[in-house]
Amino acid sequence: MSLIINNPVDEPKKHWHRVNDGKLELKHERRPASYEIINTRDQTRRVQEIALVNTIRGRVTEWREAGYPGVTIVTRKLLEHWNDHSAREYPFYFCQIEAIETLIWWVEGAAEYKQGIVLQGDGGPWERLCNKMATGAGKTTVMAMIITWQVLNALTYPKRNKDFSRAIFIVTPGLTVKGRLQVLYPSEGSYYDQFNLCPDQTMRQKLNEAAVLIENWHTLMPAKDQDRSVVKKGPESDEAFTRRVLGNLAGFKDIIVINDEAHHAYRQNPADKVGKKRAEELGLDPDEATRWVEGLDRLHKTRRISRCFDLSATPFSPSGMASSDSALFTWIVSDFGLNDAIEAGLVKTPRIVVRDDGMPAPDLKPKLYHIYKDPSVSEDLNRRAEPHEPLPALVQQAYTLLGADWRVYQQEWQQLGHHSPPVLLTVCNRTETAARIEHYFNSGDAHWPELRAPDRTLRVDSKVLDKAEVGDTATANKPYEERLRSIVNAANLTATKKAGLKELKKEELLREIIDNVGKRNEAGQDLQNVISVAMLSEGWDAKNVTHIMGLRAFTSQLLCEQVIGRGLRRVTYDKETEGERAGLFLPEYVNVFGVPLTIFEDDTGGDGPVPPPPRPNVQVEVVRERAELEIQWPNILRVETVMKGELTVDWSTMPILTLDPTKTIINADLAPAMNGASDMSQIVPINLEMVPEGFRLQRLTFVAARKCYEAMAGSFSGTEGYLLRQLVRLVEDFLRSDRLEVPSLFHQDPLRKRILIGLNMDLIVQFVAQHIKQTNRQASEIIFDDVRPLGRTGDMRTWYTTKPTMVTQKSHISHVVGDSTWEGYAANVFEGSPKVKAYVKNDHLGFEVYYLWNGSRRRYLPDFLVTDHTGKTLVVELKGQRTPQNDAKHAAMAEWIAAVNDDGRFGMWSWAVAYNPVEVHDILARF
Repeated sequence: MSLIINNPVDEPKKHWHRVNDGKLELKHERRPASYEIINTRDQTRRVQEIALVNTIRGRVTEWREAGYPGVTIVTRKLLEHWNDHSAREYPFYFCQIEAIETLIWWVEGAAEYKQGIVLQGDGGPWERLCNKMATGAGKTTVMAMIITWQVLNALTYPKRNKDFSRAIFIVTPGLTVKGRLQVLYPSEGSYYDQFNLCPDQTMRQKLNEAAVLIENWHTLMPAKDQDRSVVKKGPESDEAFTRRVLGNLAGFKDIIVINDEAHHAYRQNPADKVGKKRAEELGLDPDEATRWVEGLDRLHKTRRISRCFDLSATPFSPSGMASSDSALFTWIVSDFGLNDAIEAGLVKTPRIVVRDDGMPAPDLKPKLYHIYKDPSVSEDLNRRAEPHEPLPALVQQAYTLLGADWRVYQQEWQQLGHHSPPVLLTVCNRTETAARIEHYFNSGDAHWPELRAPDRTLRVDSKVLDKAEVGDTATANKPYEERLRSIVNAANLTATKKAGLKELKKEELLREIIDNVGKRNEAGQDLQNVISVAMLSEGWDAKNVTHIMGLRAFTSQLLCEQVIGRGLRRVTYDKETEGERAGLFLPEYVNVFGVPLTIFEDDTGGDGPVPPPPRPNVQVEVVRERAELEIQWPNILRVETVMKGELTVDWSTMPILTLDPTKTIINADLAPAMNGASDMSQIVPINLEMVPEGFRLQRLTFVAARKCYEAMAGSFSGTEGYLLRQLVRLVEDFLRSDRLEVPSLFHQDPLRKRILIGLNMDLIVQFVAQHIKQTNRQASEIIFDDVRPLGRTGDMRTWYTTKPTMVTQKSHISHVVGDSTWEGYAANVFEGSPKVKAYVKNDHLGFEVYYLWNGSRRRYLPDFLVTDHTGKTLVVELKGQRTPQNDAKHAAMAEWIAAVNDDGRFGMWSWAVAYNPVEVHDILARF
């Protein structure tokens, strides 16, 4: 069952209601307009209806059913056109129609339908009307409707200047939103054309006479003393201020103002004493609000603001009272909140943790529900730590669990051919924590190899982003600038695109990357991991955010909703086509750890189907049914022969290390919820036992050995590779010994025990390192890739090609992709040879041999790997001629083969080069 129960183009007819036992009950009526009030003193919550909006809904319905009495001919044409579902491919959502109808009702509707309705404004000299609309509900389209309605009426009825204006001033909270709203200028490609807002071409041509200006609120600051928290008259007169701010729009009077993200613009009440820190926790800035509103006051003095339209998902201001974190705007006329948007399928459904297998928190909530609330996490993250310091164990476990689910999404998206990966978004408490998280992923500490991708990981520097949002320059930060440029260099973009991006300043480059996450052929298209301190700016609407990690305090539902809002944009808008759910959106989900949301959490299972883009001709993939044909190889960085130390442990004196399963979380259950209630009948698990490949003992051993080496760095002599090899042996011995104890028969299961080991790696490393001693001897050593020490054909990611291909029978991979006819010939020989058990073309596998050429380190990718029935492995290279560079490759290959055979852990290996296709037969005969 899905939480999506309403058709997005019809008025809602159902809603989910929380009953006393914490479950959800379906009610067959529209949800009343309401909001939650959280009492921070006693941590209670209650739902408060917005009585005025509920009254207005009834009046607007009566007015609509009566045929919109009181409206102009122009307005009537617009309303009829906007309600005509056949006029555009995708009809407007009901919430968009209701929002614009309500504004028109207030301005033009016959008086009898507004009798007794009193709007309490903000105490200022100009009228404000607010549409409360959830993120993803289409606020930008509503703004385009407002402009169309106002401008066409103003040009047709110039004497009604108190009701209509063609001068529209749109104020935004930053450059991100300002850039997104460029579609509101009446030019080619605008929303007026995309959504066919005008009934005929004559009206569309007339709309071009609109005078539209879109600016940041920062332009409303005085020319001098911009750092003051309150706008004051200075040397700049009100007239000069108006001309500077409005530019060409200064020639008009009776202007219309549209505030986007209007919760940033409110008048401070002297009685509401809210500290700066508390305001930041609520995601609000009283200084910004003052400058914004008082700047508009100055424009009103000189040009008159006839009316202001506010749009916001969270139109609250700080209240200063413990019984209510924030106060709702009193001039709201329509409400379509997050609950409504989820029920209509306009946004992804958030799913949060409702159960895990660790010891619960004192309030019996699972620890992964609000991770930062755990003392071991809040105390550790709320200090000035160095980037290399390990993250708290609970945080690492959370990333391993959430990362396991992220990998499922990533693999499915790859199979569907998506141009961008799913994104894991972290919102944390301070810059030091962000740096530690970045180090955790980029240095290889993260459990999942796919997430150890520095060029796909972006830490958002708050100081740089704040400056970028206002067009200023931050202080010099060369390392951070280099990180941004490395992301661009690694992106799959054209050379021309990259060159243009490299010319940007770091502030511009950060905005270019973060504003374009998941967008094809843009700087952020390949990002998969975004780490942010506090909040990302409004307008950041990466549709491919599928997982959110909250690592900060969440003291208000407003903040929870704002954080979750960063991941609510849908990827697709496909609908059900059959049965009683026909016309409803297919569900999409965002999975959340650490954000204690009390509205909806869904566990209905499955990720909403994502329509694949046009696929290339052939899909190359691992054939899982041919697991016996898998070929493995060691990933070797280099071979060294040096004097090194021999590490030993006296097992007889080592005490026993006990791993307590109750302190290690290996699974979590998520369930849909609303208004603090969860539907426990719809549990969706995230269980590390379902991803056993992530906890192979050999890999865990390599990880433990590397961490042990880092913990002992400088304590013993010898090269890193040689010490690591010995540490691998010692860790293997320890994990098999009776020195490691798990006091639970249930957790003695080999897989559960391996998971416990993997999630307690830091504890094991610290314990083993304390008992290691060293003596010296001479030896040669293989230096492995510590991130991926063992390569396997089974790890190849699905990919697509338009090159010629050959279907295989003896390969773990579905096709041989022919870069030359030689390779097709060789593949046919391997297929037909009785000596060959399995073979694979070395394409997208990652099998590499490093060699030196002209003083630089190069990568050599041999053409084929072949195995026989005795377990021997043959490396085959096809070359048309001998060259000095090829000779260097072959010398490195010979050294590689000798080292692997000397090691003895990977079977017997050999190699050969065919300079003519027919030599492949001779090579197999000698194999």
